[in-house]
Amino acid sequence: MKQVLLLMLLLTAGLSARAADVNTFSIVAHDAVNGDWGVAVASKYFSVGSVVPWAEADVGAIATQANVNVGYGPHGLELLRQGMAAKDVLAKLRAEDKFPATDGRQVAIIDRKGNIAAYTGPKADSWAGDRQGKTWTAQGNSMAGPKVLEAMGKAFDATPGELAEKLYAALKAGDDAGGDSRGKQSASILVVRKRGGRNINNDRYVYINVDDNPAPIKELRRLLDLNLGLLYTQKVGPLTLAHKNREARDAAAQGAHYIPTADAYFSLGVMDYRLGDKAAALADLRAAIKLDPAARQRLESTPDSIPPGAVFMGLAIYQDKEFLKHVLEQ
Repeated sequence: MKQVLLLMLLLTAGLSARAADVNTFSIVAHDAVNGDWGVAVASKYFSVGSVVPWAEADVGAIATQANVNVGYGPHGLELLRQGMAAKDVLAKLRAEDKFPATDGRQVAIIDRKGNIAAYTGPKADSWAGDRQGKTWTAQGNSMAGPKVLEAMGKAFDATPGELAEKLYAALKAGDDAGGDSRGKQSASILVVRKRGGRNINNDRYVYINVDDNPAPIKELRRLLDLNLGLLYTQKVGPLTLAHKNREARDAAAQGAHYIPTADAYFSLGVMDYRLGDKAAALADLRAAIKLDPAARQRLESTPDSIPPGAVFMGLAIYQDKEFLKHVLEQ
């Protein structure tokens, strides 16, 4: 009986140790132009997004992984909020860490000024390491090798646009280079921007998680498209009300790019027409019809018979019979 109890204790201890090891690869980065801080992470680990990424707008971002002390996340943000630099936060977190196996930890920090600090413990599961660029730090353990981090850095620097896209590109490049040597299971992207998120008073610009999926990076792409598409669509109304028609049109175009529905292209077509770009409006409206033939019926309606709830922003397009003829002749 004693032998059985001892075996059970040993098995339980082994499971607990493995549960603490978030063998993964991640990238922490900062975009000073848009005021974004973010973390992207992937792992052969259930729900990695609930453990590794931490960020706060105008404060900084942290990734805590390997033999993970999750407390590094909230406590590190608290220290950053107090104005401490990244390197000092890292030193304090390590000095105050009273939990065992601290030399197996891996942590990366970027503060509000863009300063970077990272640590890979000597006993983090091999291959383990970290690399830094001008605005990013990439790190991982139990990886296929240093090529993973090198691929991530190159992809991040080569990708134009906003931080969320650069983080995704880096994560995909790392995955393509071998990623977590144990396999694939979960992934996450967290980007914070002061009041940049959906709805009101929300600093989480992007927060998407794939918790358990055999192809987490592919699913993360689908979720990122939805997230960014909704963010851009949300901007259209306020910009239009502020008479910023060009900016509203550009936001609508981004929304249609990420969420290419017939409604999105129909709205974009009307906006392009109002701005005097008939060629673009023609392409937009034809795209709407191709996606959903019901869009044709909207254009064939007279202005006073447009169905309730239909996207409609002015009468001029309906009065331009020659233009409508070109749209409908496809």
